[in-house]
Amino acid sequence: MAGTRQVLELQLGDFDPRVRREALETLWDRARVGAIELPPQGRAVNLHCHTFFSFNGYGLSPSAVAWKARVNGLAAVGLVDFDVLDGIDEFFAACALLGLRACAGIETRIFVPEFASREINSPGEPGIAYFMGAGFVSSKPHDPGLLPQLREMARSRTRAIVDRVNAALGPVALDYEDDVLALTPNGNPTERHVCIAYDTKSQRRFPDESVRAAYWSEALAAPAAGLIDMFKDPPVFQAFIRSKVMKAGGAGYVKPEGPDFPALKDVARFAADAGAVPTYAWLDGTSAGERSIDELIDLMIANGVAAVNIIPDRNWNIADPDARAKKVKLLHEFVALAVSRDLPVLVGTEINAYGQRLVDDFAAEAMQPLAGPAFDAAMVFHGHTALESAQGMGYMSDWAHARFASAREKNAFYKTIGERAKPGEKGLFATIGPEMPPAHVLATMQVSEKP
Repeated sequence: MAGTRQVLELQLGDFDPRVRREALETLWDRARVGAIELPPQGRAVNLHCHTFFSFNGYGLSPSAVAWKARVNGLAAVGLVDFDVLDGIDEFFAACALLGLRACAGIETRIFVPEFASREINSPGEPGIAYFMGAGFVSSKPHDPGLLPQLREMARSRTRAIVDRVNAALGPVALDYEDDVLALTPNGNPTERHVCIAYDTKSQRRFPDESVRAAYWSEALAAPAAGLIDMFKDPPVFQAFIRSKVMKAGGAGYVKPEGPDFPALKDVARFAADAGAVPTYAWLDGTSAGERSIDELIDLMIANGVAAVNIIPDRNWNIADPDARAKKVKLLHEFVALAVSRDLPVLVGTEINAYGQRLVDDFAAEAMQPLAGPAFDAAMVFHGHTALESAQGMGYMSDWAHARFASAREKNAFYKTIGERAKPGEKGLFATIGPEMPPAHVLATMQVSEKP
């Protein structure tokens, strides 16, 4: 495939998977012969990256996320999309090509009946929690479980939002199929897609900026002058639309109730049955639920949770010194708690919204307690992914359950596998089987260059 590096990188965002694959292969071919200089891989990781199969603030596909990770010298990268596993196969193929250790998962919202009266990690929504399954190895797990339901629930929620907001925004009302679904590669639109669609529709309907500002000023109850400034930065304006019409008090908002979401126990079971690791997504420790963190984590573990996820940048990269000090303290306390409970700590930036970092600043003082656990978790999950994919011997497998007396012992084993298993390596795993004890598996593994 011909084209400059810039053109090829743009093609990584094409909705046609063949175009993406050809562009990635061309970029990698050029890197291998030195036409594109890539940095050595260090110890930085990003294990929470959304792609355009749910929403990515930079429009990145799974292949583009992998390429960005390699361009930034990451040791490992993780895909996490809302309510779908659509990008996993492409992502693993891209990471294998580029020599990246990888893991992949799903994020959704659940109902936690024991915390029905307390906010957890979804602000203003008691009993509702963001939750993950980390370590899926295929877009089509052998037991699909809740997967079709999660996809359909997400689609129905987004469609209902459009119907409600259309009634309030009149002149820029959307055609769901033409204006919203067209923005997605596989029919999984989110609120952020809808906001882009409203912004785009208003530009077509009101090409004169002052007329458009007047329209939005009335629709959003906001000063027109401020809106004109926002028009210069579309992601900022689209986020403003979302805050006004899709959050509490907006035309598109309906307060979620427990029955609107699957229960914690059901989603945790779905993840485990599919070979993935049920994972709690910690927010910042300030909610009523997260202030009762021991009670909450005990409940999560009782339901099969075996790892946690943190988006640390929002907990320390804060201008207000008092707020920063408070949240950094809570962040460090939670990391220490997770480590003491032998829960691998997945760390990432989301890149779900424009402006989020592509890579955490692991050199920052506030990030120091996370650097080691984040790298260790990346190795654990790469090891899990390699063994689960090859032989069904992953972290949550019957084999692992029978072979390890503690989570600490299990973590040490999968971390070692993750360090030794080269990305994309398959031949060696064909010689390993579930009849082997962990020590025999480790002895069989050839030691590769550690990241």
